[in-house]
Amino acid sequence: MKTIQHWIGGSTVPGTDTQPVFNPATGAEQAQVVLGGATDVDTAVVAAAQAFETWSESSLTQRTQVMFNFRQLLVEHEEELGRIISAEHGKTVDDARGEITRGREVVEYACGLGDVLKGSFSDQVSRGVDVHDFRRPLGVVAGITPFNFPAMVPLWMHPTAIATGNTFILKPSERDPSAANFVAELYKKAGLPDGVFNVVHGGKPAVDAILTHPGISAVSFVGSTPIAKYVHETATAHGKRVQALGGAKNHAVVLPDADLEFAANHLTAGAYGSAGERCMAVSVAVAVGDAADALVEVLERKAREVRVGPGDKPGTEMGPLVTKAARERVENAVGTAATQGATVVVDGRGLKVDGHEEGFFTGPSLLDHVTTEMDAYKEELFGPVLAIVRAESLDQAIDLINANPYGNGTALFTGSGEAARRFQRKVDVGMIGVNVPVPVPMSYYSFGGWKDSLIGDSPVHGPEGIRFYTRPKVVTSRWPEPKQQVTAGFNFPTSS
Repeated sequence: MKTIQHWIGGSTVPGTDTQPVFNPATGAEQAQVVLGGATDVDTAVVAAAQAFETWSESSLTQRTQVMFNFRQLLVEHEEELGRIISAEHGKTVDDARGEITRGREVVEYACGLGDVLKGSFSDQVSRGVDVHDFRRPLGVVAGITPFNFPAMVPLWMHPTAIATGNTFILKPSERDPSAANFVAELYKKAGLPDGVFNVVHGGKPAVDAILTHPGISAVSFVGSTPIAKYVHETATAHGKRVQALGGAKNHAVVLPDADLEFAANHLTAGAYGSAGERCMAVSVAVAVGDAADALVEVLERKAREVRVGPGDKPGTEMGPLVTKAARERVENAVGTAATQGATVVVDGRGLKVDGHEEGFFTGPSLLDHVTTEMDAYKEELFGPVLAIVRAESLDQAIDLINANPYGNGTALFTGSGEAARRFQRKVDVGMIGVNVPVPVPMSYYSFGGWKDSLIGDSPVHGPEGIRFYTRPKVVTSRWPEPKQQVTAGFNFPTSS
């Protein structure tokens, strides 16, 4: 059986302890992944620190050329990488290819850093004195990433970090670890020097070693809110910069003037795509006024039409959940919702797929008459469950969203420009879609929510990613003429 090893200093490195990697569509163990700890993290830090000495002094042209090569390799190997992701995560191959495409956009942004990293210059701020600034890399930085996007979320981090002159250590999810090693091999083919990109597999011991290692300057994290808070508190206590993106409970508001067929199409895709295992998935639809009954009717029809099956089967729209435990948690949540008074319009529990009876499948579930006191509303289910909450007005819907502890993404379906403008100004959420259900920004904007969806104040990629992985130097200089006498004052210096 294949063993997935660490990637440190440009080659694979074995480990001792391992755990199984499953195929979610069959339920069968398909590989073992090594579980690293403090020693493995330290080995990676040493390799990355050595590589930083030369990589940080490389030319911007050299760094962007590697990114151009890497981008091309991602295009050429998209199908292969997509199938690797599908086999370990369970999502469809098309969905996996989609996440690679969105991650590749960050690589393309990194290819253009020559313009982004231009500093500023101020001439003659004082007599014979000029000021200019520029940005420098931090050193060795690390990323801790979740199972749901084994390619895209790491690609939100390492291209920007590497292109700005840092070296990188990735700790991917141990549930679907192969994509990280595949990307490491692509970097090597792209001409990236050994040690600039490293992969350490493992669980909490590896995470804790990253958070506390004195040789790591910054940590980027995407995952649940409780762990995001732990990562932020621990890493900042050890003097590191931290990006910590947490959980979500994303609402999509549907007004009576919306095209319900259009809205339902997008809500269905936003709720059940990737089996709901997205931090930007639509998990709550807020039906306003007269829209409610008609919307539920259309959503029920579309939920029953979703084609569930193995991710590598053509025509499949939704694959299995990532683990058996995830399936049990989601199906228990549907049962709890029914007990608490929700109407189970579509019940996805107990689904069996022919030929894949041991797979971790559950079908789409649609819940109506959900209230804000129910667990199905309060908890991030991270599965194919769409809850319908009814509101009397747009303002009531906005108040409902603003009262929620999460503030990652939200959407409004309407034909009214006035309603859309009011919604986007009043709602306390970081990423907003108008007739767009999953408003993930393009790579040249930054990704990050509000409230419990972002711990601290550092979103990922885009301009905020550049700021996070670099720090500024400001130089004030004077070049007096030879033999010119310049009087030095003892008072605090001022311009003159």
